[in-house]
This record gives sequence, structure tokens and C-alpha cells, in this order.
Amino acid sequence: MQTLRGYLTTLMPHDLPKAYDPTSIEDHWAEYWVREKLFAQPTPGTSPENEGLDGQSSFTILLPPPNVTGNLHMGHMFEHTESDILIRWHRMRGDRVLWIPGTDHAGIATQMLVERQITAEGATRQQMGREKFVERVWEWRRHYGGAILGQMKRLGASVDWDREYFTMDERLSVAVREAFVRLYEQGLIYRGAYIVNWCPRCQTAISDLEVVYDEHKGHLWEIRYPVIGDDGKDTGEFLTVATTRPETMLGDVAVAVHPEDERYKHLHGKKLRLPLVGREIPVITDEWVSPEFGTGAVKVTPAHDPNDFALGQRHDLPSINIMDDTARINDDGGVYAGLDRFAARKKIVADLEEMSLLAGIKDHVNNVGHCDRCKTVVEPRLSLQWFVKIQPLADKAIAAVKEGHIKFTPEMYAKTYLNWMENIHDWCISRQLWWGHRIPAWHCSVCHKITVARQDPTKCQHCGSDKLAQSTDVLDTWFSSGLLPVSVFGWPNITAENRADFDAFYPTSLLVTGFDILFFWVARMIMLGCWFSTDVPMPDGSPRPLGESVPYREVYIHALVRDANREKMSKTKGNVVDPIEIVKQYGTDAVRFTLASMASPGTDIAFSVARTEGYRAFANKIWNAARFIFMNVDRAVEVGIKVDPAALGGMPVAGPEAPLESRWIVAEFHAAAAKVNEALENYRFDDAANTIYQFFWGSFCDWYLEIVKLSLDFSESADKARTNASLTTLVSVFESSLRLLSPFMPFLTEEVWHAIYDGNPPAKSIALTQFPQAGHASADSEALEQMALLQNLIVEVRALRKEIGVEEKAIVPIEVRIDTGLKRVVSESLAIVERMARVNEVRFVDQISSGLARHSTSQFDVAVIYERKIDVAAERDKLTKEIAKLEKIVANSDRQLNNPGFTAKAPAHIVDGLKKQRDDAQQLLDKQRRDLDSLPLE
Repeated sequence: MQTLRGYLTTLMPHDLPKAYDPTSIEDHWAEYWVREKLFAQPTPGTSPENEGLDGQSSFTILLPPPNVTGNLHMGHMFEHTESDILIRWHRMRGDRVLWIPGTDHAGIATQMLVERQITAEGATRQQMGREKFVERVWEWRRHYGGAILGQMKRLGASVDWDREYFTMDERLSVAVREAFVRLYEQGLIYRGAYIVNWCPRCQTAISDLEVVYDEHKGHLWEIRYPVIGDDGKDTGEFLTVATTRPETMLGDVAVAVHPEDERYKHLHGKKLRLPLVGREIPVITDEWVSPEFGTGAVKVTPAHDPNDFALGQRHDLPSINIMDDTARINDDGGVYAGLDRFAARKKIVADLEEMSLLAGIKDHVNNVGHCDRCKTVVEPRLSLQWFVKIQPLADKAIAAVKEGHIKFTPEMYAKTYLNWMENIHDWCISRQLWWGHRIPAWHCSVCHKITVARQDPTKCQHCGSDKLAQSTDVLDTWFSSGLLPVSVFGWPNITAENRADFDAFYPTSLLVTGFDILFFWVARMIMLGCWFSTDVPMPDGSPRPLGESVPYREVYIHALVRDANREKMSKTKGNVVDPIEIVKQYGTDAVRFTLASMASPGTDIAFSVARTEGYRAFANKIWNAARFIFMNVDRAVEVGIKVDPAALGGMPVAGPEAPLESRWIVAEFHAAAAKVNEALENYRFDDAANTIYQFFWGSFCDWYLEIVKLSLDFSESADKARTNASLTTLVSVFESSLRLLSPFMPFLTEEVWHAIYDGNPPAKSIALTQFPQAGHASADSEALEQMALLQNLIVEVRALRKEIGVEEKAIVPIEVRIDTGLKRVVSESLAIVERMARVNEVRFVDQISSGLARHSTSQFDVAVIYERKIDVAAERDKLTKEIAKLEKIVANSDRQLNNPGFTAKAPAHIVDGLKKQRDDAQQLLDKQRRDLDSLPLE
């Protein structure tokens, strides 16, 4: 290990400014980490730093790519914080770590935002033309994509910036085209006319997952359809249908009834006249129809309803699309052509009423689908689209989870995933956009067939014509992002010569993401990853099994960040918290620690600025502790005391001859390190953060720093060996604590850690040092128990002082009644008790003097000797109430312990715990009774 420059001899308090100012250090270290490429992970075998690491375990995370649609939000920061903590933790544990960053082109969302920009300028994308519009979107991407990456760097994300990707990079585009062509050649991509969710605003098909449903108070219109007789004339009878969308009746091709519905059996096979249009349509029977809904007769519009489409397929009915891309009635709508769908609805209802064909209008509440991006009401619409035949891909993806190759945390999401996958429909992958990966399909105007190719063709592969036009559609964004686990490692161009990355890092270790994209992205990656990675054999040449084909081993589904009132953040509510603004105010470390301290699997976070203020104070506490330590190091140097640098960088130790406080703080640190490692293993970021907080603020700062002052004696007559040992323990535990805290507060710990080594550290960054790993041999239960006794005594004395009104600065004597065995512990540590409790004398007694205010515990009785006389009546009343409470505890415990039914069924540790509770309560009860008896009579 590189030595400390001059054994810390030049370290002075002014190396750290008096006030902690996060803004003055965070920009510096963020820039330093990127400039020095500290977190780059070269391809194995291509760098001297990586030699000999082939057997090293890898930990790889693929960053869920933020959309290039604006700035990072609090959800991003939360996700990045959790990932960064895990990445830094694994890196410091010695794993070969890789965190791959990138951004997503986000087809619909990005195009919508750029279109708004153009509209504000008084133009449209159609006026610009496709080529210029796409150029404009690339400009947007360069601006906002760069801004997002800059924000990630500012927030301390320890990603490998050399591997940054964008989902429309050339190398990823090759993978997208290869995947499409290969699935097409395998018969798993087809083109057909089906009902899709159509957004009239975005003018594209969208997936079921991109439709958000809201309850809407609407109506159920009952419309009379005239029955036609055998002579072709109206019979005067009507068949009444109920519909929530009367405008679609213009595309009706039949009316369906249930075959067993007695009301309509006489109409089976009859014809009806479609109101307002005049077209003759049949009455058909189908068991799908519910006799209980509405009138029991439903209009059939195959081009505008998925159920009607399926019904039309069963009965070989035609489909009439009566709307254009903007949801206006087209020429097939007759006199209503040109009207917006909702304007047409009003006109149609009015016309039906005028013709006495409107039987009634009833209030009706139904779920209306809206485009998740622009909030426009979605229109189910028959459209010619490209689809993935999903079942064979889904089968592999289901097996990957059922067979345990992929683990979900929390576990409940595995069930959610499997339920969705087992009921999955074919995936519509085409989008009617200009921004995205163009579908590699060319239409021949001569033979009207399609050529799908990896390279742009010059001739039709069917007839040889050169009259080809590429499809204007682009692929669903999730098609390209679903390929990321394989495409970022070079697929499909993986050869024996360039497969080191794939062998080292695929499958990735973990995906950290939110529930909202479980089906959008997580499921797509599993399907595509399992399907395409099988092309890459194992390093020994054997076929890749399913367990090695999965894109990741684990999926951790994190919580949602809500506001302080636990409401979902939204711009409309005005409760959105901008992480960059909060960071500017409190510092990145404080925000990161806030998010981590509240991050428990399966529980949403109610983000609180007040808690962030608290953790800003926590950072300041550590800063002040560092200044205190540096000041004492400097004082030690002046009297010839030096800290051995060999004591730093590992786990702090304290031998049996060390002072109690040294043995205690080392044992406390080992216990904290063990808890933190265990918590992070289980994604309990909250437990890990709170353990560090309690240790650093409580054990180290509030207790140890105060106690250790007794041992830091720099006078000429001082025991230099004792002072040196205490100072070494102090610096060693502090340096180790910084490493423990580093994944959570990387900026603060980096600054202070470098200051410890006075600019000449053993590594370029604290992030490249060893994370504390506690060992069983370092547990010192005796030191922990003895210090716990002293702390308990000190706390009780402090409470007594407050109760009886002892002045803060006053130093008073105390009486202690304690067992002989424990008396030795207190006697040997009188200086600690006196300093921490502001006591000038500890009197050990067999009985607390009457008239003194006292506190009793199961280990001791203590009283503060103070002039103010005790209120005997109040003390008697207090003890009487405490005795009654303890008697109740003892009685309840006895009742349970004397119940064979309880003791036979309850776990042993429950019974043992209850016995201990009963014995402690009885011991305290006996003492309280003695105290009551010792009070003078009034």
C-alpha cells in the first residue's frame, strides 16, 4: 500500500473549509471521474489492467435508457441511485463491474414533442417532408440527449461512458434490421389487417400497453333498425340495438343476437335496413352476445371494434372502415364525410331522433382508452400492420422464469409477468411515424409483393422489377430497445475473434427498473434475448442453454417516487419535484441518501424535502468530524506522534489490551458493515442506509468522538503509546466508515478520503478501494455489552438531570446501586461516565438515598444528587403507576407461560423471549417496590 505522504505530517485543518458546501466539490469530482475514465471496463484480455481477471466474477447492469424527450425526473434519479449504489458496492468488493449507459430514441414521444415545436413555428411535418423532419429530430436528440447524459454525470452515475449507446446508433440499427429479417424468414413476422389501437393525434397504431383507460360518464344509445320482409320492404317491425358509439353504425355489416334468446328467434336469418345509410345487413346469431347487456342485440362493426372483428371473421363478414387517419368520417360515411367522429356522433343522434329511430338514451359509465402520450381518445381501427407471431418467443420467456433462470424481486412480479405472458397476443410492431427504425420491407408496384432484406435491394426478389418503394412505417420503439442486452455486446456480428465481451458480460447480472415498463421492456428483452442469444454458442462451442440465453439473472422492480403526501407526481397536480433543483439546494449526496433511506422492495417512496434537509445535516456532521480528526492528527505530529498508514485501507482492529472505547467502536463498525452487506444483498437500500446513518451519526460522532477525547492527550507528560493507539483507531475507523458510506454519498466521501491522504492516496478514487467486509473473528461481544451498560447509565443520568431541572453546564454527583459484576465495568470507565453525563462523582451504594430522584433498570438504579428536593407525593404516585404496569406485564406473561396450549404450539424463540421479558419485568418490579417502601412517609 502506498504510504501517506509524510505520515499525515502536512495535514492541516484548513485542507477542508470550515463550512461544508456540496456545490464546491460535486462538479469537480464528477468531471474527474469522467476525465480519468475511472469506471471504464475494457474488453477482457485487451488491456493490461484486465490481465488475470478472466476468472473474476462479473456484475453487469444495463441502464434503462431514458427517452430523449427532456430532462431526467425524480424517478430516473431514484433508479440511477439504486443502480449506482449496487455498482459501486460490487466494484469495491472486487467484482469486474460494468454499467452500460444509453438513451432511447422514443419514437412516438419524441416525434410528438418535435411536432409541437414545429407547430408553434407555424408549420407541419408534412410541409417539411420526411427527410427534413428527421433531420430536425436528430437536432433535438443532440440537444436533449446530451443534456440527459450531462445530468447523469452530474449525479455521479459510475457508468462506463466509453460504451454509451443510442438506440438508433448504426451498430444497433444493424441488429434491429437483422432481428426483423431473421424473424420474417422464420415465419414469425407477418403483415395483416387487424384491429389496432389508433391514435388520431399521433396518427399511428399504438400497443395495448400504451392505452390508458379512464372511467367516463357517457351514454348508451338505443337505435331502431327496421326489419325487412321477404318482399324486400320494411315490415314495420324494428330490432333495437344499444351502442356507446353511434357514429360507428355507418360501418355496420350485421346485427348479432344470442341463438337462445327467445326474443329474437323469429328474426334469425332476416335482413335489416341500416338507418341513415339504407344498406341491407343480416341478423346473425353468436354465443358471444350477452342477452343481458342493453337490448341483447348488438351492432357488428368489424373495422372499428376488436370483438366485432373476431365475430366478423367467424361469420365471413366484410369490414368497412369509415374513418381516416385523423378520426374524421371518410367517403364511406356518406353525407357525414369530413366530420370529426364526435361531431358526427351528435349529427347522427340528431338525425336518428328526427326520423323516430332513436328508442332511448341511458346514462352509462364505461372505460375510455386514451393515448398514454398525448391523451387523445384512442380509436379501435382496422389497419394493415406488421406483427410478430409471439407464441414461440413467449414460450421460451415463460420457461426462463418458471425454471428459475430469472428471479424477480419482489417475488410477486414473477406471477404478474407469467400471467401476462401466458395470455399474450401477437405484437403489432409497426408504427406510422417518421422517427424510428424504418421497416426493411420494399413494396413492388409491378407484382405487388414484398421484399424483406438486410441490405437495401435494387430489384424485387419476386419479379425482378426495380419499381420498389420502402415501407413508410417504422418499428415500435420497444422492438429496438428489447434487443439491447444482445446488441450492446455486438450481436449479430459476434465471431470467435470478438466475442470476449459477450462471454464476460452476457447474461447481465441485474435489471433495475420500474413496474410501469415490466411488459413494455422487461418482457420484450426476455423474449428477444432468449431467442437471439442462442445463435452465440458457449465458449467451449456447445449450444447455449436457456439458462445462459436469458438477458439477465435478476430483475429488481423498484418503487414509485411519490410526493410527501404519497400522491403520484404529475405536472397537472403541480407536485413534480425536479431532482436537479433539489440537488442544487441540498447537494447530490443528500438527495441520493434520502432516496436510498426510503427504498424498500415493494414500497413506494414519499419523497420529503425535510428528510433531505436532515441528510444534508448528516453530511455536514461527517464534514465536521473530519475537521476534528485532522486537527488532532496535526496536534499529534507536533509532539512526534505518527499514524501508521498500514492501519488504513482494510478493516479496523483493536486488540484485547486496547481501551474499551476502541474495542467497542471497532466491534460496532464490524457489526454495521455486516448489516450493510447483508442489506444490499437483499436490495434493502433503506436498511443499509439507516445502518450507516445510525453508526456514523450515533455511535461514531455522538459517542466515540466525545469519549476518545479522553485518550487524545498531547501534553508532555502524556502516555504517547496510548495516544498513538487511540489516534490510529480513530483515523482507521473513520477511513473505513468513509468506504462504507461511499456508494451512498460518493462526492463527500471522495473529497474527505483524498484529504486524509493529503492528495497522495493509494488509489485514484475511494470507489476503487475495498468495501468493508466484516469477519466473525472481529466481533467483540464483551466490549459491546460493557459499552451498552455505560451508555444506558449515561442516558438515564441525562434523563434524570432534565427531569429535575439540573442546569446544562452543572456537574453533579450520582448514586448508583448495581450488581458487583457490573460495578467493575462502571468503575473501570468512570472517566467516560463523568465526561458524557457531566458527573463529578460516582457513589456506589447498597440503597439509593431517600428523597433523591431516581431511575431504575433491570441492571442498575441511579439517582442524581441535587439540592432540589424531591416531590415525595409525585414520586410515590409515579412509582405506584409503574408498579401497576409491571404487575400487569408479569401477570399476562405468567398466564401465557402457564398455558400448555401456548407453550406447545409457539416457536421456542417466542417462548424464550416471553420468559426473558417476564423475568426482567419481575426484577424491575421488585426494585420499584423497594423504592416505594424507602420513600419517607408524608
